[in-house]
Amino acid sequence: MTPPGDTVSIPVEKLKRSLRAEAAIAPPSVTPTPVTKETQIIAIYGKGGIGKSFTLANLSYMMAQQGKKILLIGCDPKSDTTSLLFGGRACPTIIETSSKKKLAGEPLEIGDVCFKRDGVYAMELGGPEVGRGCGGRGIIHGFETLEKLGFHDWGFDYVLLDFLGDVVCGGFGLPIARDMCQKVIVVGSNDLQSLYVANNVCSAVEYFRKLGGNVGVAGLVINKDDHTGEAQAFAAAAGIPVLAAIPAHEDIRRKSANYEIIGTPESEWGALFAELAGNVAAAPPVRPKPLTQDELLGLFKGEAVGRGVTLQPATFEDMCGRSQIQKPSLEVVYDAV
Repeated sequence: MTPPGDTVSIPVEKLKRSLRAEAAIAPPSVTPTPVTKETQIIAIYGKGGIGKSFTLANLSYMMAQQGKKILLIGCDPKSDTTSLLFGGRACPTIIETSSKKKLAGEPLEIGDVCFKRDGVYAMELGGPEVGRGCGGRGIIHGFETLEKLGFHDWGFDYVLLDFLGDVVCGGFGLPIARDMCQKVIVVGSNDLQSLYVANNVCSAVEYFRKLGGNVGVAGLVINKDDHTGEAQAFAAAAGIPVLAAIPAHEDIRRKSANYEIIGTPESEWGALFAELAGNVAAAPPVRPKPLTQDELLGLFKGEAVGRGVTLQPATFEDMCGRSQIQKPSLEVVYDAV
């Protein structure tokens, strides 16, 4: 008979052993074989609000006007990638729609989640409600659903994935970690935070390249370029090309705010996005050289980023408001024999 005191400890220990065994399982290795897909799958990363969705909507539209078959997939939990493409209208997300279909006992069809405009096909993965789940896990679930819909059999020239730049999260870093794309494009500006995120993306690419991955960085798109030069300097230091510099122009800001596509052949900005489309298509995936924190700060003037600040250690008196009383040690010290 099991002693009364051990009735709880046995299942707890069993659970601990199970969790340790699960934690010890290594994730699937990245396939080291060369990329052979005809479809170019490109993941675009950047800091929230830096203009990824604006860049992608206009880029995808221009590529479609050039005769390419384009699929744009929004992978940001905000689900706003396709809003500019569809004139501000919200696109039903894969996660929400698939849940409703499942509850109703109905199969999910491509037409439930994929919509098109002027040759651009677009969809949103979506994510959990605020405070109710992990955005990264939502991404993983979304791609599992795409695979069930036949994602790998679709015949597109380009698939553009819009990802939040927080690659510390395994879900957002999925295309890099699992070789789901051939190359990565980063969107940044002449500010420290956006380049910090761009540098993190380069670090993630370099990390998985060391593990045998194939994904590389095709280049940097500078958005809201005010010609101060920090983004250009970052690209040069990281060893990646600048694919386009979109100026900080009032006409672009106003039209974007009104959900107006400017990446059209007849637009005054058409040549800019036509050049970007060509560069995106031709740029090879290169292995970046991530910068250290000090190197990144060095791209900016000291007064702009506070480089003159020194680290001053805190004391016991600072923390407790009183002096520390030195107590005698109980350590036993043995004489050498």
